[in-house]
Formats: sequence, structure tokens, C-alpha cells
Amino acid sequence: MGQKKSPPRVLSLFSGAGGLDLGLEAAGFDMRLCVELDEDARVTLSANRPTWTLATPGDIHEHEPKDLLAQAELEPGEVELLAGGPPCQPFSKSGYWSSGDSRRLRDPRANTLRAYLNVVETARPRVVLLENVRGLAYEGKAEGLELLTRGLKSINKRQGTCYRASVFHLNAADFGVPQIRERVFVIADREGKPFTPPAQTHGDGAGRQRHHTAWDAIGDLATEQHDDLDLTGKWAALLPSIPEGQNYLWHTPEGGGTPLFGWRTKFWSFLLKLAKNRPSWTIQASPGPATGPFHWNNRQLSTRELCRLQTIPDDYVIEGNRRAAQRQIGNAVPCALAEVLGLAIRSQLLGDAAVPTAATLIPERSKETPRATACVSVPLEYNHLCGKHQPHGGTGRGPSARKRMLRQRPG
Repeated sequence: MGQKKSPPRVLSLFSGAGGLDLGLEAAGFDMRLCVELDEDARVTLSANRPTWTLATPGDIHEHEPKDLLAQAELEPGEVELLAGGPPCQPFSKSGYWSSGDSRRLRDPRANTLRAYLNVVETARPRVVLLENVRGLAYEGKAEGLELLTRGLKSINKRQGTCYRASVFHLNAADFGVPQIRERVFVIADREGKPFTPPAQTHGDGAGRQRHHTAWDAIGDLATEQHDDLDLTGKWAALLPSIPEGQNYLWHTPEGGGTPLFGWRTKFWSFLLKLAKNRPSWTIQASPGPATGPFHWNNRQLSTRELCRLQTIPDDYVIEGNRRAAQRQIGNAVPCALAEVLGLAIRSQLLGDAAVPTAATLIPERSKETPRATACVSVPLEYNHLCGKHQPHGGTGRGPSARKRMLRQRPG
């Protein structure tokens, strides 16, 4: 018999709580080093995966790339996969809608893209995997993506490599994750091999399974008591008047409820509620008191429920207080989607012939989904808002943008 092939080795940058890394682990990869700055996330990684090495210090900007290789006990060229998701705030679409733009490469946090490229040049991994929000590749606003592709071309010239970026976006729900979550992925092979994104397995279309729903993921937790998750603040009492799967738009002139707001005058996640029979809406990392998605029982989601919707295994414990846990979970890549990508990378780029065809982290389906929970009438305390409301003025013309324009006017 031939010698058993060693698992492909991963160097993980911007690891967070380990969502991407857990998926790659499930796909058969060997996690050699995790680089993460956030202390709560570091505690989570250490508590759940004590055999994984955490880079010290955690700030990637405090390291020379060769030092990271030394901590991983690897030489240049020995890393099979360099994976990571640099902080996405500079490219978030919320900045576009409220102000008409975001700082993108002018944001100091975008320096993480350059740090990522520095590690690529020194480590020369067989495969590069980068994850980010869709705003990274927005038409006309893709400076971040252009920086990456230019950087890879420059590395090729200096190092004799052939990295060629394959850029694509995936919706996690289309691969069995019980959550609508769209992200951009960049994959490049050192030898220039092309990469074909994994084929959609869930959703509409012949041969596809139906999407996994929020009930599939958290329905068995619905009877648990969560007194500490009651909503607070100005809008808490309004949420029960919104049907499952809807948000504040229900209470606009174009919705089916009471006209309390103007069309699209709030962020999409304002008073957003889960529906039992659909995938969850995107989990947020730093939600405000009225920012969903909320449970159909008109409360916040528990940490365990958030993990389920991100396909984080039940035996994986997120450390820190609730705010810290929400941040870690909301910033994570859904583990099952990461597993799908890891299997595709092994099969297409690493030449592994015996790769499983299905992810193991996709939740099981529930036998039956209950009917939607009925909503109630709008409480009297909100009736003063009823009337005619102007819709949002369009990109860059929201209330915040108008206030900035008024402040900038001379005199």
C-alpha cells in the first residue's frame, strides 16, 4: 500500500471565531496557524481548538510574514492553503446607501488587504482563498479587488508564480446553509490552474434541494426559555405587529400594515423578523436594539441559535458576553459553506481524488414546519406616526447625507 497522504496545511489570517477554519477542518485540512487580533475570538479559538496554534501577537501588522511561517513550522511553498477574510467594513454596502460612498481603500482598515498580500508573497501558498462582502467587487467601486489582482500579478513577476484570481460570489443558502448570506470569494492557484465555483445545490431549479429553513436550524430550540432576550428600546413593542419574514417596510404605504414610515427610509434589517419556512436573513455582527433578524417569537436570537444559523457545531462554545458573541458569530463565514469550498479546492486544485461530495455540516431537515405566528395590531403608542411619509431619496440622499450637506454649506 502507498503512503497515506498528509492533510493539506492551512495558514489562517483574520481567523475570527473560526467559522472559515471549522469548515476547512471538516473538509480535511490541517490548521497550522491562526492569526487573530480580537481577544474574545482568541479565547474562543483556544477554548475549542487547543491544538491549533495562535499567532503571538495577534495583530498581523506586528509580524513579518516569515515570522508567521516560523510559528506554523513551515517553509515558503509548504502551505497548501492561505485562507482569510480581511475586515469588510471598508467595503460594506451600508455606507453606499447612507452617504453614496464608503472610504474603501482610504479606510485604514483596508491595510489588511496589503498585509494579506505580503503573506502571499512570502509564504507562496499552493492556493489562496479570500472572503469578503459583495461590496469588495461592486462595479465602479472595486478598488479593493483591483488591489488584490494587481498585487497577485506583481507577486507573479517577482516570485515566478502564476496566481490568477477566480472571483465569484456565493449565497450560503444555495449550499444548504439556513441563512441568506452573500459573499465574494477570491481563489487563486500558484500554478495558474483555473477554479470553477461549486455548483448550486439548493434553491429553485431541476435537481436542487429546497433551501434549508430557519425552522430546520433552530425549531427544536423554540421551547427554551429566554427571558434575557426580550427586546428593549423605542421600537420593541412594534415588532409583534410585523409578520414573519417581514421588516419595517410592512408599515409603509407600499406595505400591508399601517403607514408609520417612509419607503426605504430605514436600513433593511430594521425590525426584521425570521420566517419559519425560509432561510434566515443575514446575521449581523454589531446590531442596534432594533436591528434584526429577530426570532418569530419577537425576541433576540440566543447565542446557540445564532450558531445554528451559521452552521457552527453545537459543541463549539463562543466565549465572551452576548455582545462579543454576536460580533464573533456575525463576522464568521458559515462553516458549511467553508466546507463546500474546502472540498472543491481539494478536488480541483490539490489533486485529491477521494474527496467527499457532500458537506457534513449542513443541518438535518425538520419533519414538519409549524404555521406562521400571528401578528398583532399596532400598539397605540405608535399611532402618532401614522400618515403620509416620503420615500428615501436614493443612494447618498438619506437623512444622514442631508445633514452632512447642510453642515458643509458656507454661512
